[in-house]
Amino acid sequence: MAKKTITVGIIGFGTVGAGTARILLQNAEIIRRRLGAPVLLKSISDLDIKRDRGIRLGDVKLTTAARDVIADPDIDIIVELIGGYAPAKEFIFDAIRNGKHVVTANKALLAVHGEEIYAAAEKAGVNVGFEASVAGGIPILKSLREGLAANRIESIYGIVNGTCNYILTLMMNEGRKFDEVLKEAQAKGYAEADPTFDIEGIDSAHKLAIITMLAYGTPVRFDDIYTEGISKITPLDIEFARELGCKIKLLAITKMVNGEIEARVHPTMLPESYPIATVDGVFNALSVSGDAVGSTLFYGRGAGDLPTGSAVVADIMDIGRDILSGCTGRSPLAAFRERANLKIRKMEDITSCYYLRFAAIDKPGVLSKISGVLGKNHISIESVIQKGRKEAEAVPLVMMTHEAVERNVRKALDEINKMDCVGGPTMVIRVEEGKQS
Repeated sequence: MAKKTITVGIIGFGTVGAGTARILLQNAEIIRRRLGAPVLLKSISDLDIKRDRGIRLGDVKLTTAARDVIADPDIDIIVELIGGYAPAKEFIFDAIRNGKHVVTANKALLAVHGEEIYAAAEKAGVNVGFEASVAGGIPILKSLREGLAANRIESIYGIVNGTCNYILTLMMNEGRKFDEVLKEAQAKGYAEADPTFDIEGIDSAHKLAIITMLAYGTPVRFDDIYTEGISKITPLDIEFARELGCKIKLLAITKMVNGEIEARVHPTMLPESYPIATVDGVFNALSVSGDAVGSTLFYGRGAGDLPTGSAVVADIMDIGRDILSGCTGRSPLAAFRERANLKIRKMEDITSCYYLRFAAIDKPGVLSKISGVLGKNHISIESVIQKGRKEAEAVPLVMMTHEAVERNVRKALDEINKMDCVGGPTMVIRVEEGKQS
C-alpha cells in the first residue's frame, strides 16, 4: 500500500470540535500506526478563533471562512461539527460537490435531510461518516452496519439522551421535582439554556430516526416518530414506579412487528432488574436484539468532547482506510445495498402495557366506573394501587394494565377524563415488559 497522508479540515471548534482536534493531535502516533499513514489536521474554521481551547494547535490554520476549508484541494475529509440545519447543510453539500468525504455529528440534520445527503454522496462517490451523531462514544451505528449485519434486528431500546437520564436519576434517588432538577442540570452544563430538544424527546427522536434507518434499511421520516418528553413526570410517578419494582426512563424504541416498524420516543416504565434500567446519570445505553445474536447491550458516555470526538476520529480513520485502498462505498451509508420502504406503524396501532394514574374522587363506585370504561374498551387491569383516603377529594389511583392497543387506551381515557369523579387528566406511562438484554 502506497503511503499517503490523510488530510482533514474541521468546521466548528466548539466542544466536539475541540475534542476531535485534541484526539487527532495527541493520539497522532497511535492513529498513524493503526491506519498505516498519518492523519494531518490542516485547518479549523469557526466564527470565534480567538478563544483559547487549551490545545496546542501547532501548524493548524485557524480561519473564520468555512468555504476556504471546503475548497482546499489538499483536504480529503471535511468534518462538520457546527450542528443545526443551516449553514451546516450547505457546507456538507459544498464539500460533497468538491469531492470531499464528510464526517458529521449532526443528528438533527441527518434525521431530516439524511436521504438527500446519502444520495448526493453516493452520486459523487464519496463517503459520509456519522457515528458521532448517536450516543457519543458508543459505536452503535458501526455495530448495526457491520458487527450485526447478519442479523434480522428485532428490537432496539435506547437511553440516548444523557440530560433526561440525569434528571430522572436525581428525581428517583432524591425525590426531587422535575423543574428543580432541570435547573441543577443546566447549572452543571448537562442541559442547555433552552432544554426543549432534550426534555421533550426531540433529540432522542433525531437519533432514533438514524438508528431505525440503519437497523431496517428503510427511509424514516422524522415526523413519523411519535415523540413525548419527560416534563410531566412527577415525584409521585417515580415513587409508584419504585413500589412496582420499576424505574422510569426516556426510551427511544424501534422494533419490527408484523412487517411494520415501530419508532417511538417516550417515558417508559421498566422492571428495575433490566440491565438498561440500571443505567443512571448522564450515561447512555442501547439494548439491541437480533435473531441470531440474541440480546446485546451497549453502554457508555453519550456526549462530551472526548467521547464524541472519539467517534468522529473513528469515522475519519474508516474513511482514511478507504482512501488508502483506493475504494469508496465499501459499506453502504444506509447499511443496506437494497433498501425497502417499510411502513412506520402509527402510534395508535401499537400494543403496550400501561401505567395509568388517575386523580380519582374518593367516594364509593369510582373504581368500578373507571374499570367499566376500561373494560368496555378491551383494556384489562393487572393491578390497582390507591394511596391515601380523603373523602370527597381527589386521591391518586394507579392501575397497571395488561397489553392493550394504544387506540383503545386513548379512547377510554377521553371518556374517563370527562367524568365528574376524576379531577384532572390521567397520567399515562407505557410499560415495557418484553425480553431485553
